[in-house]
Amino acid sequence: MTVKIYGPTASRAARPLWIVHELGIPFEHVALEMKDLKGADFLKINPNGKVPALADGDFKLFESMAINLYLAAKHGKDGFMPSSLEDQALVWQWSFWGMTEVERHLLTVLIDMFMTAPDKRKPEAVAEAQKALPKPFAVLNGALQGRDYLLGSTFTVADLNLASICSWAKPIKFDFAPFPNAGAWLDRCLARPGYKAARGTK
Repeated sequence: MTVKIYGPTASRAARPLWIVHELGIPFEHVALEMKDLKGADFLKINPNGKVPALADGDFKLFESMAINLYLAAKHGKDGFMPSSLEDQALVWQWSFWGMTEVERHLLTVLIDMFMTAPDKRKPEAVAEAQKALPKPFAVLNGALQGRDYLLGSTFTVADLNLASICSWAKPIKFDFAPFPNAGAWLDRCLARPGYKAARGTK
């Protein structure tokens, strides 16, 4: 059965688009425009009027991390979604940690830098976000000491979910020099064919 993923590539829909490419899940991408989000048809999929959203047959789901964890649990193989409860808990930990500790700060800088008119920019908010980012990246750097991926030697949905957030560090040119483990890990994740396919690049 083909799943439907709603939302433009340049949104959090990039996360489920990465995972369907990563796992070879048959899918239909419904890109949508902003005006479509308040339409009655889409509101049946996600009553919040936001993207991304997923339709898997009659099953509907919103929130990018929930979508990815669902798809990983349903379609993951070869350890992509770990089998032990402890490792699954680490998947949840890193996925939610990325949302709470990293995403807001990166998004603050990204939106101000690329999507805000010069006279509307908020340099103080950007400076505060940039000041906050080293702390979580230091945590990530320490967690990756001596390992290629978050749970060890194998790329899992934990890496995909967190890297999908940390990828926003690239356009803002965040300096990973003080955090070499985190920088190398992110480059490793973003070099994967699934990520490039989701972005329409090679």
